[in-house]
Amino acid sequence: MSVSKQIGWLIIGLIALIGASCAHALVGETAVSFSTMMEAIFQYDRSVIDHVLFREFRLCRTLTAILAGSSLALSGMLMQTLFNNPLAGPYILGINSGASLFVGLLLMSGISIGGAQLGIVGAALLGAFVSCIFMIGLSGYLRNQISLLLAGMMFGSFTSAILSILQQMSGAEALKAFTMWSMGTLQQVSFEELSIFASAVSTGLVLALVMGKFLNVLVLGEKPARLLGVNIVRTRVIILMAVAILAGVTTAFCGPIAFVGMAVPNLTRLIFKTQQHHLLIGMNLLFGALFVLICDTLILHWSTVLPIPLNAFTSLIGAPFVLLILMRRVR
Repeated sequence: MSVSKQIGWLIIGLIALIGASCAHALVGETAVSFSTMMEAIFQYDRSVIDHVLFREFRLCRTLTAILAGSSLALSGMLMQTLFNNPLAGPYILGINSGASLFVGLLLMSGISIGGAQLGIVGAALLGAFVSCIFMIGLSGYLRNQISLLLAGMMFGSFTSAILSILQQMSGAEALKAFTMWSMGTLQQVSFEELSIFASAVSTGLVLALVMGKFLNVLVLGEKPARLLGVNIVRTRVIILMAVAILAGVTTAFCGPIAFVGMAVPNLTRLIFKTQQHHLLIGMNLLFGALFVLICDTLILHWSTVLPIPLNAFTSLIGAPFVLLILMRRVR
């Protein structure tokens, strides 16, 4: 794709992102005017109730959607390049499952680590990191992509079995807390916690940008990459850290959100037809944020008629797209 077309897509994407952000912030049970939104953003006044409500609930949820979509799409792209597998992603390859397992162990075991939210963030990060190590270790033995995909699914089934046992043994309060978390939501992040969320996503983004040229070479395969001077072990470790931070923190704050990390990176590759990862990094950030914003806007629009968990809605959209990818590869 030529540079002019890339710039054109970037402009279209940015306009769409701004429009989707405005629509997302305005949609809800209580009507908010466009003028009120502008005043709350650019002329914020703590004494005005509408400004406070918009900032603490509407704007906070919109920014959370942008951060969650961007981080999941970026982590999925990193996983797909690392495993050289278009079906790789933090959800399918067990990264979210590992984070969910550790959060479940924390919430349903009665263990207290610091503040409640801090403990969930730490547990999800640890679970994502352990899952990443496990899958990279398996990738050295399972050369076939389908085998690796099945291994990730089996790991997810294994963690689900453990969580089912924990749910059977836990009390009603702990069970409710984990169930609500596992449905996926963007409304649990406070305005103060957004800075932690944004810092973590920024850290993962910096690691991805640093590894951009190595990711370009890694697409050729590990052996050619070694011949070109790439330190495979160091590259794997840095990508592992980026994925663990991006997927782990997002899962901690928003719960498990399915298929974003697998569908969006494939969509960007289909559109741009390139393996230049600095471009793909930017486009995945943009399209990931746009995807989650659109999904959550529809959820908010239908909330009074049919409340749908975010995790379920992204699965409804993402699963058919994954099926199309499988059918295309078979052909």
